[in-house]
Amino acid sequence: MKRPLVVKLGSSLVVDEQGRPRRAALRRRAAEIAELVAAGTPVCVVSSGAIALGLRRLGFERRPSSLPRLQAASALGQAALQRAWQDAFDPHRLEAAQILLTSAEIAERRAYVNVRNALGALFALGSVPVINENDATATDEISFGDNDALAAHVAVLVHARLLVLLTSVPGVLHDGVLVEDGAQARAASFGAKSPLGRGGMESKVAAAELAAAAGIPTVIAGETPLPELLAGRAAGTRFDAGEGAPAFKLWLLHGKRVAGRIVVDAGAKRAVVRDGGSLLAVGVTAVERAFRAGDGVEIVGPDGEPFARGVAAVDASELTERRAGVEAVHRDRLVLLTSSR
Repeated sequence: MKRPLVVKLGSSLVVDEQGRPRRAALRRRAAEIAELVAAGTPVCVVSSGAIALGLRRLGFERRPSSLPRLQAASALGQAALQRAWQDAFDPHRLEAAQILLTSAEIAERRAYVNVRNALGALFALGSVPVINENDATATDEISFGDNDALAAHVAVLVHARLLVLLTSVPGVLHDGVLVEDGAQARAASFGAKSPLGRGGMESKVAAAELAAAAGIPTVIAGETPLPELLAGRAAGTRFDAGEGAPAFKLWLLHGKRVAGRIVVDAGAKRAVVRDGGSLLAVGVTAVERAFRAGDGVEIVGPDGEPFARGVAAVDASELTERRAGVEAVHRDRLVLLTSSR
């Protein structure tokens, strides 16, 4: 099976100004996706729009600031969103599978693997997963923040061949001119966000950079057909893939939530960075926040700069004693940050 394509559509591409599904646009994208699936490329859709669809039922024109009202809008709109996608896929005899996630499923390794396995099974069955954040239950602590970030995490999770972030403009624009090279995207002036969505061009650039750093090429594009984007023939802002890393280390870098920090001396940093060793408690000079064994931690050198992330082998309280022979983070559960390599 080929590596999948992950395509993200924001609220303004899915829902019109009256709070109704853009059925013609969804049918057009569904036809493109059906073409790719028929050619052997699995496709995963990350679709916003549940809250925007629910707002119409609540009688709101803009997103409310109240979390319970946002959750109510999501609960009302999610069924309508899934139904709109299934209606779009019906002519092509494709099944749209609904998956709702919070960052908790990304941060916990077992749940992360389970999600990946479920998506793999859906791809093998020829179905199209339609993913959205579970806004009806998510809190600030377990929220991705926007679906651009969610799409980047999904792309990393499934080791996508390409992440496509679709928007209402041809890509990142600077003074009205398309920025084709993603490396230059940060120089652009980012416009206002959609009144129905949470993202914006700045969040798309951040998501593209995250995915690209994990080895997933990414493009921010407008109305271009997906097969052309996948073939590299279409305009947009493209972010080249970095070196990437094994799946577990990618999860440590981009999925595992950091619960605390471990500050180490120069010798401990050298043992980890240069010699590829585990981090021992004897080299720990300070701990920040009361993390527990199994939590994600950031490892900081004597200069105050983070150089690695990993999974704590013991509670923070056990590291303050600096006992010899105690492992703070095992080398197999640790990954260096790019700047330290």
